[in-house]
Amino acid sequence: MSEMTHNLNWGAIELFAMDVDGVLTDGSLYVSSDGSETKRFSIIDGLGLVMLREAGVKIAWISGRGSEATDRRAEELKVDFVIQGRKDKAEALSSLLEELGLKPEQAAYMGDDTIDTGAIELAAIGVAVPEAQPEPLAAANYTTQRAGGNGAVREVCNHILAARSQLVK
Repeated sequence: MSEMTHNLNWGAIELFAMDVDGVLTDGSLYVSSDGSETKRFSIIDGLGLVMLREAGVKIAWISGRGSEATDRRAEELKVDFVIQGRKDKAEALSSLLEELGLKPEQAAYMGDDTIDTGAIELAAIGVAVPEAQPEPLAAANYTTQRAGGNGAVREVCNHILAARSQLVK
């Protein structure tokens, strides 16, 4: 574990919230001639989220745009909260924390674009992917080694899971 991850309280995380496009996907959007869209999600990210949920951590996806592909993947992974069409990610995260009776110190938020910056700043552990825009990168207190849609979410899941197993011992 790097010095940067060592100083973060991963074990306190009860809610892992994240953007979808550019975090769970590589940010690409494939639109067919009939108007349907396709997204590519990482299987290792999905398994990390399942393991985290099974460990008792709540999972939330907060997306600025609505997408049936997002709904289908969230359903498959049994994501606890799917919030779409919300441009104010900080307000969405704050409302969710209040609904769950949690404090920002118990949340991690992961994003890649300017509309994620406020949520990254609100959460105890604000995470950005390496190809994020300058604002979320500057706001984040952790930047993943892996790219969005290519294991970045799993990297964060692994940090939380490792910290939780150390707490159990």
